[in-house]
Amino acid sequence: MIRNVLHLGIRGKLRRLASRATTSRGFASSLTRPNYDSTLKNLKIGRHTRVIFQGFTGKQATANAKESIEWGTNVVGGVRPGFEGEHLGLPVLPTVRKAMDVLKPDATGIYVAAHQATAAIEESIEAEVPLIVAVAEHIPLHDMIRIHAMLKSQSKSRLVGANSPGIISAVGGCRIGFQPLPCFKPGRVGIVARSGTLSYETAASTLRSGLGQTLCIGVGGDMLPGTTLRDGLRILVEDPDTEAIALVGELGGEAEIEAAVWIREYRARTKNPKPISAIIGGVQAVPGRIMGHAGAFTVPGEPSAQDKINALQAAGCSIVNHPSRFGPVLEAMLNSSMSSKYNRGSFSPGASSQQRGIHTAIRRPSLSPVEDRVTKQTRLIYLTRSASFDLLRQRRLPVTYTKPIRGEGHLLAVTLNRSTRSPCIVASPSIDGSAKRLKRFDYDYSIGAEGLNISAIASHLGLDNNDKDLVSSFRTIVTGLVALFAEKEAYLLETHIIIASKRISSKVRSSKASISFARFGFDDAAHRSSKRQADIQALRDTSVEDAAELEAEEHGIVYVKLPDGKEKGETANIGTLVNGAGLAMNTVDALAHAGGRAANFLDTGGKATSETVKKSFEIILKDPRVKCIFVNIFGGLTLGDMIARGIILAFHDLNMNVPVVVRIRGTNEKEGQQIIAQSGLPLFAFDDFDEAAKKAIELANVTN
Repeated sequence: MIRNVLHLGIRGKLRRLASRATTSRGFASSLTRPNYDSTLKNLKIGRHTRVIFQGFTGKQATANAKESIEWGTNVVGGVRPGFEGEHLGLPVLPTVRKAMDVLKPDATGIYVAAHQATAAIEESIEAEVPLIVAVAEHIPLHDMIRIHAMLKSQSKSRLVGANSPGIISAVGGCRIGFQPLPCFKPGRVGIVARSGTLSYETAASTLRSGLGQTLCIGVGGDMLPGTTLRDGLRILVEDPDTEAIALVGELGGEAEIEAAVWIREYRARTKNPKPISAIIGGVQAVPGRIMGHAGAFTVPGEPSAQDKINALQAAGCSIVNHPSRFGPVLEAMLNSSMSSKYNRGSFSPGASSQQRGIHTAIRRPSLSPVEDRVTKQTRLIYLTRSASFDLLRQRRLPVTYTKPIRGEGHLLAVTLNRSTRSPCIVASPSIDGSAKRLKRFDYDYSIGAEGLNISAIASHLGLDNNDKDLVSSFRTIVTGLVALFAEKEAYLLETHIIIASKRISSKVRSSKASISFARFGFDDAAHRSSKRQADIQALRDTSVEDAAELEAEEHGIVYVKLPDGKEKGETANIGTLVNGAGLAMNTVDALAHAGGRAANFLDTGGKATSETVKKSFEIILKDPRVKCIFVNIFGGLTLGDMIARGIILAFHDLNMNVPVVVRIRGTNEKEGQQIIAQSGLPLFAFDDFDEAAKKAIELANVTN
């Protein structure tokens, strides 16, 4: 039943969209060749931008609208299905189409829960709203595949997000999102970022350096964002107010590599290119793990965080290892009469800071982790090999338990090509997935394997297309995996294929392809947000998972235990408690650069409460290696005073016996800092990250 509903609901709808693209009013019928790229101009928001809110009367939208209106945003009304009236003295209409007719908005902010967000985005595209900002997290991945098919078929609407902090013009006084307003003042620096919290830190750094900002585009942390880093760069280099650019990237996908290629071309064709500085989070990430953001992981063939740093530096970017350094670095680049020197990426405070890393550089992740290790986090679930094989056998796909000879076999996977926003086959003649031999084969999600050239995939693997039995068995595997990918809402189906041959006669041999290894990952948001794929959820084996990570998940916390270093004495002894996945990744990286080592990655989530903070302390302290806890908060949705109260609560209720270093910035930072200062507890409070990190390392080592 689930299979049929999903097949008709997602893939069936895509077929209908394809036929509607040239006839429906909702998909720019005036253009015979719709071009989503032409909607980039819609990102240029300002005082002229007329903004509506979807979910306008909800608690979060109401609070956000009040702030944004007070700041100067031209909010003209909102939408609430089935309701027409007023809210905050502004009109509320029952549909986006009616809001377009009556209010004529230039942009909409979508403030609804994840299970409602897909329909809200679709409604906005069909109504041809020029700019759509989706802040919701946990929108199912396969719903976003459908959204991208819609976006590609039209040339009116531009999407920012999902899982985005939004877009804000400090120069134009327009905010569509939940950025902490005290960090934003009119100035000279444009920002494009995958991480919300890192973008806030970046904005605050430019403000402290007297630079301020122009336009800040939060592209979001999901696997398939509607706007990319490269898109943001294209807008910022043409913006007359923007004199310098800060780029904030992270582990996962190839957006930063694509940005680096574009930057190199931009610098080659431009006489006086704008200086660009960049940061990449996730250098110290655990291979094969998701680091908070749904898109913060790598699949076969994708670059590592260090690869991205190298590419951006080679393109001429100045690299920093913490967002607090953006301000000083960009200020120096702008003020120096030798800016061309800095533009070559040689600016000393940042150029080497991420490149050299600390202890050891993270290499490209292994494509074959321990076979029966299950990883479960807020967005993804991996199955054991036995559970994956059960799924394959149910679909009558050939599997073998024969252990292949060393070096034997081929890599075959179904995943998403983040660059094209399309599903694809990833194939390599060898199972190590060497980047030089790995090739992607995109296909149309709406028609599945019918659109694949399976013979070309077989040829790339070195299979004999003249062997009919071999081709037939290989085709069965490919078509079966593609169907499984869509029906069960997977994000990665990785397999190893081996070929077995037998002699039929003295002149004829028959070969057959079979699967010898399977590593399957599925999108947990499909069940969490939309109550789909319950049967996949039932396959989860929690007995092989880390108990602390399971406990954290129950409370909406993302916790990943990190290993000790490989060198003697490199004990991971600093517990970290951070809000926001990007900031959490960077905190781990920056501690490593300063000579310390984090024992964990922990993201409290954007809607953390004092109880969540207390529970985070409790989980961190279960690791006996932890000798100091570093609390690093930069609030957007997360409130500084709430974090401070959670810290006090933890001290009183948990009998804390390790020192705690606290850094609170962003929303309600003064209130939070005051609570810490007046607590009378042995807390070490800092405003500067470097000072806080230095103290945490010192305390951890002294206690050690």
